[in-house]
Amino acid sequence: MRAIGLMSGTSLDGVDVALIETDGIALKVDRTENGFIEPLGPTGYRPYTDDERALLRQALVDSEKIETLGERPGCLGEAEELVTRSHAEAVETFLADNGLQAADIGVIGFHGQTVVHRPDQRMTIQIGDGSILAARLGIPVVYDLRRADIEAGGQGAPLVPVFHRALAEASGFAGPLGILNLGGVANVTLLTEGGDLLAFDTGPGNALIDDWMRERTGRPLDDGGRTAARGRADGALLAWLLTHPFFARKPPKSLDRNWFSHKLAGQLSTEDGAATLTAFTAQAVARALDHAPEPPLRWIVAGGGARNGELMRLLNYHLRSEITTADAVGWSSAYLEAQAFAYLAVLSQLGLPITFPATTGVPQPITGGVKALP
Repeated sequence: MRAIGLMSGTSLDGVDVALIETDGIALKVDRTENGFIEPLGPTGYRPYTDDERALLRQALVDSEKIETLGERPGCLGEAEELVTRSHAEAVETFLADNGLQAADIGVIGFHGQTVVHRPDQRMTIQIGDGSILAARLGIPVVYDLRRADIEAGGQGAPLVPVFHRALAEASGFAGPLGILNLGGVANVTLLTEGGDLLAFDTGPGNALIDDWMRERTGRPLDDGGRTAARGRADGALLAWLLTHPFFARKPPKSLDRNWFSHKLAGQLSTEDGAATLTAFTAQAVARALDHAPEPPLRWIVAGGGARNGELMRLLNYHLRSEITTADAVGWSSAYLEAQAFAYLAVLSQLGLPITFPATTGVPQPITGGVKALP
């Protein structure tokens, strides 16, 4: 089946689009001469404008007032319409650019935009209307992929590990392997030599660094980690941040984007604050090793953080094992999560599990997602 995955992450940069082919177990891949896999399929991107990002950031603020699933206080209704429309536009452009028709696509996996994630309250909300998206595009859409897991007592995150395992198997990579996704929030998949999974959020990813740079410089990110590289991390603040109970908690566990704030570094210079928040992300990842059944011999890093040279340098120092980027092994750092949601949509269509006790803490492997037909 050809499937399209859509992802709009906590960094609020835009909509990622990716196409894969799978039977729901194995991924269709081609190999290069050196054994690495070729890209799984074409990808696309629809950036948010400055005004759209501002609306989504306000939606995150307004979402703090939500007490029940159906509530859309403040600007959330307008933001949900934006998310639906922007994802539809992203798919329409992607299909046109790649000479595809709606009939060529079996299903779309639509993540939506997370505005609330409170697993302890059994609540997770990703805004975006899957039914409207399916009707506009003429393609079945699977959405609300976290809800079933949350309602069954799981953390609802991370969802990507089952795809990580399929991708590692397609690539011929055996464990112990660590796959690290550095999005707004960082999450890790630990694959043992026997193929068992353990996955959880490690802590902040790019979100704090991006928020810091936006407030201090007006730029959306620390390009290449250059600002952090010029600064010096505040050791006392860093040590205090790492005492947060989240890091000692045994997985599975997940993190809301707003649990930590860049304002905790507010007394520091721009460079020192960037250095401290970057070091915080790296050391939080290293704390994941406290929970690893088998310390990974190799790490593959994906997500926007893989382009942050200073963050990668710190990870190399703290993890002390082979580290490479997803792009370097034929995977896609930028589109890995979009590909994953395409894969999850196919699993959902087939009624196969998408979450597991060792990935989200759900009592037993379960499927998930709501299907909307055109």
